[in-house]
Amino acid sequence: MLDLDLANLFGVETKQLKRSVRRNLDRFPQDFMFELSKQELANWRSQFGTSNREKMGVRRPPFAFTEHGVLMLSSVLTSPRAVQVNIQIVRIFNKMKKMLLSYQNLMTKIESLEKLYADHDDKIILIFEYVKQLEKMKIEETDFHNRRKIGFKIIPGKE
Repeated sequence: MLDLDLANLFGVETKQLKRSVRRNLDRFPQDFMFELSKQELANWRSQFGTSNREKMGVRRPPFAFTEHGVLMLSSVLTSPRAVQVNIQIVRIFNKMKKMLLSYQNLMTKIESLEKLYADHDDKIILIFEYVKQLEKMKIEETDFHNRRKIGFKIIPGKE
């Protein structure tokens, strides 16, 4: 998000936001915030065709903030809205931490079950192989008993 949008969101002037960021540059690494280059500013301005402030034009390159930069910005600014946003972020973070801790026990149990039953797939496959072998042996045995017998036959009563 751009600095002018965030200034509006946090209820401060853009120059106050930029001043606060410049005073705390060590809190805003490149993956949190960057300043648009002159080329990017020219391209951005040409999309609006004007540098009139009321029509989204700016004379100086704005800062662009990532998600992490917006979070850090809420801790740097002192407007009432920025303070409230920062408090909400801390509360949400704590709720997420509690949720993760409560599910940690469940995850440990799931992992132990996975380890316990990890070789069951192989054992089930082996059981099916044994069943197939038994079926094959039964078919062979049935075929043996039902085969056509050859050789000398004794017919009872005609001896």
